[in-house]
Amino acid sequence: MIRLQNIEKVYRTDTVETLALNSISLDIAKGEFLSIMGPSGCGKSTLLNIMGLLDIPTKGDIRIADSATNHLSDKEMAHFRNRKIGFIFQSYHLINDLKVLDNVELPLLYRKASAGERKKLAGEALEKVGLSNRMKHFPTQLSGGQKQRVAIARAIVGKPEIILADEPTGNLDSAMGNEIMEILMQLNRTEGTTIIMVTHDEHMAKQTHRLVRLFDGAQVQ
Repeated sequence: MIRLQNIEKVYRTDTVETLALNSISLDIAKGEFLSIMGPSGCGKSTLLNIMGLLDIPTKGDIRIADSATNHLSDKEMAHFRNRKIGFIFQSYHLINDLKVLDNVELPLLYRKASAGERKKLAGEALEKVGLSNRMKHFPTQLSGGQKQRVAIARAIVGKPEIILADEPTGNLDSAMGNEIMEILMQLNRTEGTTIIMVTHDEHMAKQTHRLVRLFDGAQVQ
């Protein structure tokens, strides 16, 4: 599903050059649930952003779903992301002025879907995460765990083949974190969604199919 070959990422300023990722090669199979661990600043989020086509590597090749991505234009890349990839962030990134249903619909606004179809798909996604009764609430009326459920519904509403999750349980207590993890595992089992999750939580990581560890921008496991 995802193939990274000799990925390198260098950040440059006028005076400093920082090697964020160094020669990362990784194959992730369709339907795999992979976790990425490592100390803060080791390149985990950078690697996830490159997989999600939110950042461009300095060197190396990326293939996603058998498609080369290196030569896509910005418009083509945005379209590809919208169709293939769903994103879940630690801080939810919900729009407080929009109701839950409207937040979940957002990725569908970039597709040729009618208002009725958008509402139907958003309702189905919220049902999958157990929030059908919160559609008309605003994010400020929800708990942290509920906000993350909304974020998951938004990530899956377009039925992506891949979900990239950056510390999805990082802002939650252990009970809520376990609930979110169970939703992700259920999506992986029943929908066959490929999931790549960055986490600091060893317990969560050990529940996934495979664990990759980074240190100073390099893969060490």
